[in-house]
Amino acid sequence: MKRYMTEARKVFLLLLMVVIFPMITWAGEESGKTESEPVVEEKTVTESKESEPQQEKHMITGEVAASLLSAYIWRGQEMTRHGVVVQPSATIGYRGFSVNIWGNIDARPYSAGEDQYSTHLSEMDVTLSYTHKFGIVSLGAGYIYYGLAAFYPGGTDPLDAQEIFVTMSVDTLLTPTLTIYKEIDHYHQWYATLGVSHTFKLHERVGLKLAGQISYLKSEDETTYPKFDSDSLATTDKFNNFHDATITISLPVAVTNNIAITPLLTYVFPLSSDARYEMKARGLQGTLYPSDKDSSSFLYGGVTLSFAF
Repeated sequence: MKRYMTEARKVFLLLLMVVIFPMITWAGEESGKTESEPVVEEKTVTESKESEPQQEKHMITGEVAASLLSAYIWRGQEMTRHGVVVQPSATIGYRGFSVNIWGNIDARPYSAGEDQYSTHLSEMDVTLSYTHKFGIVSLGAGYIYYGLAAFYPGGTDPLDAQEIFVTMSVDTLLTPTLTIYKEIDHYHQWYATLGVSHTFKLHERVGLKLAGQISYLKSEDETTYPKFDSDSLATTDKFNNFHDATITISLPVAVTNNIAITPLLTYVFPLSSDARYEMKARGLQGTLYPSDKDSSSFLYGGVTLSFAF
């Protein structure tokens, strides 16, 4: 696993360099334009489809992004503590198919003692997916490979994970989206999310986005996803209950037609007592007993810089 993470890190950084370099060059060209140039009006989807040539409807699209966040919380699990994380990603899409590479770099790996650890790439995921739209309904399916490393350099790497998923969203009020994940490798469980979101236009290039999501977790293996008791100790039962919820407020700012900066704030909290005990148990340990933790809820924020092409 360590050799995989090392090689993956090289490939990932090379990919970002290849894509980010033209982005920087393009941004420099944009800044050099005179103010007298007309502003290009963004077209609606309908207008674009009517005016674009047929061959341009299926152009290759892409996006590179990097998030600077105060924490990494994954499905209610505390993956970092007291340190900033950087989460770069790169996505390429074509006619509904897409490939995404995502990573988490912990700038200050957590230690319950006095040990100090250097910046650490703790995770790298690859997602393959396909989405097709039928009127206002979008249906999709995909596969995720989770390349996992220890929380700190030199630690024991957890087993990697693999998931398949299906998703459905409706292009209507609040854009309701249902996604169901199935782990198929080591951590046998189902995880379903139902989310809604809405963006309020504050300015021609500034929006206020509100998003919320609830989830349900059903374990098929009590050894990898057990139910926890009130002391946050594992039992011999399988977890089967509502899990975590997230509420996110973000402020997407379109700097140009291709570059966006998005400050965000996210609150994560358990939806059931079972989830509260489990989230305390699976979080990073800073107390002798998991149940001694002050809270199983998390509030974190940061900013995302993205470039679409």
